[in-house]
Amino acid sequence: MVRIKITDIGEMVPAFEEEKLLILFGQQVTAELLPICVVHEPVEIEKSPLKANGKIKINQQEYHIQSIGDAANQNFDELGHISIYFRNEETEVLPGAIVASPEVFPSFSIGDFIDIY
Repeated sequence: MVRIKITDIGEMVPAFEEEKLLILFGQQVTAELLPICVVHEPVEIEKSPLKANGKIKINQQEYHIQSIGDAANQNFDELGHISIYFRNEETEVLPGAIVASPEVFPSFSIGDFIDIY
């Protein structure tokens, strides 16, 4: 299991709610990317936590991982970076992204936890 704690929320993150896209990034996020990212720090970590049929929990909302891009685990392991698309249907997934359902954009605040298992 992985548990991360939200430490910052970029000012443009709410604009991605319509697209149902959440971009996570670790503490080494660049100034250019910060406005669009949810920044986090590890609380409990394991290598390559993203698995087909795995789950992500943000607050009380649980999501099922439907598909995983080829570079998603590597990006998450090295940078804490992943793009999460909340969709109900299986679609082509970008290399550094995952698709999760249901198609509900999560609510979250600084200090909240995200669990991946």
